[in-house]
Amino acid sequence: MALKPVETLPEATVLFAGDSGDGMQLTGTQFTLATAYAMNDLATLPDFPAEIRAPVGTTYGVSGFQLHFGSIDIRTPGDEVDLLVAMNPAALKVNVERVRIGGTILVNSNAFEKRNFDLANMNSNPLEDGSLDKYRVIQVELTRLTRETLKDTGLNQKEIDRSKNMFALGLALWLYSRPVEPAQKWVAAKFAKKPDIRDANLELLKKGYHFGETTEQFVTRYEVTPAKLKPGRYRAIMGVQALAMGIVAAANKSGLQVVYGSYPITPASDILHTLSRYKNHGIVTIQAEDEIAAIGTAIGAAFGGSLAITGTSGPGIALKGEAMGLAHIIELPLVIINVQRGGPSTGLPTKTEQSDLLQALYGRNGDAPMPVIAASTPGDCFEVAYEVCRIAVKYMTPVVLLSDGYLANGSEPWLIPNPEDLKPFNVKFADKPNHVVDDEPVFWPYLRDETTMARPWAKPGTAGLEHRVGGLEKHNGSGNVSYDAQNHELMIKIRAEKIQRIQAEIAPIKIFGDPTADLLVVGWGSTKGAIEAGVTRANEAGKKVASIHLRFVNPLPSDLGAVLSQFSQYLVPEMNNGQLVKVLRSEYLLPFEALNKIQGRPFGPSEIAAKISEMVG
Repeated sequence: MALKPVETLPEATVLFAGDSGDGMQLTGTQFTLATAYAMNDLATLPDFPAEIRAPVGTTYGVSGFQLHFGSIDIRTPGDEVDLLVAMNPAALKVNVERVRIGGTILVNSNAFEKRNFDLANMNSNPLEDGSLDKYRVIQVELTRLTRETLKDTGLNQKEIDRSKNMFALGLALWLYSRPVEPAQKWVAAKFAKKPDIRDANLELLKKGYHFGETTEQFVTRYEVTPAKLKPGRYRAIMGVQALAMGIVAAANKSGLQVVYGSYPITPASDILHTLSRYKNHGIVTIQAEDEIAAIGTAIGAAFGGSLAITGTSGPGIALKGEAMGLAHIIELPLVIINVQRGGPSTGLPTKTEQSDLLQALYGRNGDAPMPVIAASTPGDCFEVAYEVCRIAVKYMTPVVLLSDGYLANGSEPWLIPNPEDLKPFNVKFADKPNHVVDDEPVFWPYLRDETTMARPWAKPGTAGLEHRVGGLEKHNGSGNVSYDAQNHELMIKIRAEKIQRIQAEIAPIKIFGDPTADLLVVGWGSTKGAIEAGVTRANEAGKKVASIHLRFVNPLPSDLGAVLSQFSQYLVPEMNNGQLVKVLRSEYLLPFEALNKIQGRPFGPSEIAAKISEMVG
């Protein structure tokens, strides 16, 4: 039999969708692994249901995994989907609008029956009513083919039906000319102690892969050639993994023990799970009984001389607020990670958002400014995690790291850095008295470094360095409790000035796109990929536009005002109802225009490009 022709594509976007029990996250992860082996650039977007046990077949229980890959520079998980693999009617209903006109929809036709239509609140069969005429629909009896393949294996019906995602994975790997070997190795290792499950899944992978070549439903297959990546050693990395590795790198470079105090909360829990695997790198993880206890353990660890970190999401930050103020007034190094999700309150716990920026900047009583630093890609989470640890220790201050659900769960190829290229992370503990009172040497905990304004860090129990810390205002210098009005004002201003001096750590702003344009797009956090892809599209269409991206939201870069003065129009895309735009308007008194999306999903490049077109005419 002659092999089917192969069409070369520069990029493609695939979306796997089905019930939570259909294994869509596993399927997408293995397709991603194969794509990494194929040396493509890529970006992913896992999409989890908020319900823990939503009824099978309902739209509430749909789980999805989107992957954008190509031989070109990939900045986002994709705008429109080229291939949707829908395991049931609910998955089709939830995701069909994401498929491009003329795109392919592959459905498990055995699931398209009246019971499932009722569960998904569908009045007719979309495979028959003409609603899918603008797409190319491939019907595959995944359930029947899986049962036939495994009928003699001895597995029960439930185990057999749960394996149909492996058939779908094999078929998708064939369709896009992905290597099947990485998935085979994973299955063999995962189920090494369950040979019947292992052999069944391996057989389904093979059957699915060969089904594409033998069926007449596919007249061609596709190939995406390797991307031109910078030389070096790469791995596919998720944001939570990068955050954990950045913390491990900080522990290694500083020589400090890391203490991570946390309470489980979606989507930050995986940081705790990941860090717990690095005990041999001096990482101590504590799962506390609540959010307040979690940050309390971290503050205690910081007082004891450890690199202290706590992680949570928006609701947890609300509970940690008072303790964050305590760390600020004590002036202890503490990293607070916020993996943002849809709010307010419980909100959309499994969906992404950027709605905690103002909370990070102002969500404490009193004047308690903190550095706020935001990651922009899954791989960037490594650099930001390392940077916030370094700044916290260098300036003796709590620091807020903002990530979000998209960054934490998404993945991309990551060029593994050379440890020698990381910024120096020098730690010096006080070891002797630093002041003289009545001819006697004493230790004053609030005598400051002239450059950073950081106070000394003294480990408890160090002879001659007895001192007190706490939530009451202290005298600038001696650290004695002080109710003096002038001293309180002085200490407030000193702590604020210390944060401003962190501007010395911020690299000059880089302008992306056309620096001669009138319109500047300003972003922060995970919008970077969509903004730069949108700007690129606009430039290619002959529109003059540029963009900049802020890693430091507090303090803002010292050259930001000068950069802004080069433009006359400003657009600020955010996954919230307009937060950074408020800060920029008040700080620079310029006509910043907001572009807001609050739907639990990241921006697509087309949304940015469309707004640019509207503004430039």
